[in-house]
Amino acid sequence: MFNAIGRIFRTPDLRRKIGFTLGIIALFRLGSFIPAPFVDFSNVQACLAANQGASGLYELVNLFSGGALLQLSIFALGIMPYITASIIVQLLRVVIPHFETLYKEGQAGQGKLTQYTRYLTIALGVLQSTTLITVARSGALFSGSADPSCSQLITNDAWYAILLMVITMTAGTGLIMWMGELITERGIGNGMSLLIFTSIASTFPGSLWAIGISRGWDVFAIVLAIGLVVVVAVVFVEQSQRRVPVQYAKRMVGRRTYGGNNTYIPIKVNMAGVVPVIFASSLLYLPALIAQFNQPKAGEEIQPWVAWITNYLTKGDHPLYMLLYFLLIVGFTYFYVAITFNPDEVAENMKKYGGFIPGIRAGRPTAEYLDYVLTRITFPGSLYLGLIALIPLIAFALVGANQNFPFGGASILIIVGVGLETVKQIDAQLQQRHYEGLLR
Repeated sequence: MFNAIGRIFRTPDLRRKIGFTLGIIALFRLGSFIPAPFVDFSNVQACLAANQGASGLYELVNLFSGGALLQLSIFALGIMPYITASIIVQLLRVVIPHFETLYKEGQAGQGKLTQYTRYLTIALGVLQSTTLITVARSGALFSGSADPSCSQLITNDAWYAILLMVITMTAGTGLIMWMGELITERGIGNGMSLLIFTSIASTFPGSLWAIGISRGWDVFAIVLAIGLVVVVAVVFVEQSQRRVPVQYAKRMVGRRTYGGNNTYIPIKVNMAGVVPVIFASSLLYLPALIAQFNQPKAGEEIQPWVAWITNYLTKGDHPLYMLLYFLLIVGFTYFYVAITFNPDEVAENMKKYGGFIPGIRAGRPTAEYLDYVLTRITFPGSLYLGLIALIPLIAFALVGANQNFPFGGASILIIVGVGLETVKQIDAQLQQRHYEGLLR
């Protein structure tokens, strides 16, 4: 292992790529601590110290921004606008035929879809930065705090100050998107994924240290041991796949013979990745967000539906919240897999190139068989996602950790997924220059 790491730094091209990637990551983390214009940095730090962990409404965005959201920094929005835009464009392929046509056109068409994603990212950046500044001005960013300084985070309420803050945060989102693309082109691994990885990994030490301080170091050791077991289990499931065998018939084109080889279609147990967890979290935030903007004024009674949402759907330690969260993840897993994997299209492509599954006729029977396999393999995958997503909520109820608990939910799925993919790319780069790679 150490010899393989040594070969990485003895290979000039690979050393240059890794150095460039680390440099961009350092700039990304630096920007997460630079406050936006007209933000009272001392008040923000005081509120963060008094409110360990993020508010329930903003925990996911704060997690993906590496804590920059609640600090109101120039990178406060993080990579979330780009993630949201990418998911929207991907889903629109089902609704808008033009998007599906562009996707099938190859590199040129997908380049246009990427451009649409960039435009939508900037639009979402403007919308989300405006919302964040409005929430900060109203004092609702740290809604659970009794400190009056938490409602005085912005020093200037003039229209030009608000406009400058919106422009700064939106520009920060565009800069993050550009840095991610630079890593993809000139560094190692997928740039956007690595920036998300960095944001989430930066919250690990603080979360674990808070558990050790508040619950004792014996609980800390137990949490760490359970975390290692969870990581091993996630790696095992993420690498698991159902391989559907495919054979290609021999065919003559001129004097050349094509086909005649055997391959397989890899169907992963978790084909949906982390997207269902993000969907379910976002959908559960909507009732809480609506209830927050319908809080009673002084002297008024709280409405029954607002009280019900506040009691049952704003805290992750309630059984009803956990049940709804689990069921939404299972449902969204089936929904997302049905959109991203089209058995009819796969069967048609196989038939076009002379491929068939042994024992299954080409065409419609092949599509039905793939759909049958996909439905069966998605069921354990959806249960796995639901259970992993519940780990932070259970930890929140048992050990008093905040809901950004590192060993579970979207955080562990992204950390493991991006880590495995990056290691594979480094291994492939090594194998191009040496007989041995990073992995054996």
